[in-house]
Amino acid sequence: MGECRCGHEESLKGPEGQWRELKSESRNYPMSLVPYALARRVLFNLDPEVAHDITMAGLAASQGNPLKLAYCNSRVDDPVTIAGLQFPNRVGMAAGLDKNARCIDGLGAMGFGFVEVGTVTPLAQPGNPKPRMFRLPEANALINRLGFNNHGLDAFIANVQRSALRQSKNPSLLLGLNIGKNAATPIEKATDDYLICLDGVYPHADYITVNISSPNTKNLRSLQSDDALDALLGAIAERREQLAQKHGQRKPVFLKIAPDLEADQVAVIAATLKRYGTDSSGKVNNAWGVIGTNTTLSRGAVKGMPHAEEMGGLSGAPVLEKSNAVIGQLRAALGKDFPIIGVGGIMSAADAVSKIKAGADAVQIYTGLIYSGPQLVKGAAVAIKNLKK
Repeated sequence: MGECRCGHEESLKGPEGQWRELKSESRNYPMSLVPYALARRVLFNLDPEVAHDITMAGLAASQGNPLKLAYCNSRVDDPVTIAGLQFPNRVGMAAGLDKNARCIDGLGAMGFGFVEVGTVTPLAQPGNPKPRMFRLPEANALINRLGFNNHGLDAFIANVQRSALRQSKNPSLLLGLNIGKNAATPIEKATDDYLICLDGVYPHADYITVNISSPNTKNLRSLQSDDALDALLGAIAERREQLAQKHGQRKPVFLKIAPDLEADQVAVIAATLKRYGTDSSGKVNNAWGVIGTNTTLSRGAVKGMPHAEEMGGLSGAPVLEKSNAVIGQLRAALGKDFPIIGVGGIMSAADAVSKIKAGADAVQIYTGLIYSGPQLVKGAAVAIKNLKK
């Protein structure tokens, strides 16, 4: 087999043949004990986006029957209150894996305390041209330039409503819905897209995340600047109060920011969040939180590796220290009670603990799930629980 430009070996069997092989070999194991190393060997022989699509399709098809779920973990009980919400544990699924909210229940069965899906935009859009996802296995990393590819707000909401989690009267975990802007929307009109999405997802979310930090939508990160951020948060705050009155509940909004920020930029973001997220006495009002961080444009840690120069956001192990540094700056600026969720570079339980030590209240996983498998969820949750004892 030869190596293709997307960072995987070309399979002579094709995706369907590789997947049949995985299912055939997995019959030798109880479904809950299928070794992730086996699945990874097959999936890493496929184009990264093909592997993702196959995995999500399989998860969506099996999530209605727990007996069919290959990776079902008991949820670690480690409740914590963040932004006024009771989280079952401190480990969540980051947005980006399930852009269309098709696999909420399947992901929840992996033992997460919360699952975040999206990013969704008002209108469906295809994202950037393929290939647009690349593995850097030497660095336990990925580069993607997907560009908010999704089926649009209406389809997203319909999928959320169909989930067993959202239909349950006693949901077992929390659901975050991540919103963004369409690529075709001028940056000057970005607020309109966020408000459209906020209106749509508000009744169905436990919390909402405003994604202004993807590097794959032109000019999106400019919304992190002082005046633009203040205008955006002001508009969202006003609309959120209207929605809270309409639906009888004020739901927290988290801002997802980039790791590629100078200290003064982090300070500006923190000051803006503090204006909206604290009352006149300086007490945290649980209306706002921050997620640090998204993917990085930096390539210093992967220089010279295959695919390192591909355009897009780098995720995985190389982001850990950059993300932790931003989290530490946020905690210092925002104080001990402001809600912070840490994401970026968690490949092990120890990495998850490092996020908490840096100042995060909870963590999210994405690339680590791809490289380390679902067992990382329980391992991270146990390690954080033990840290907090």
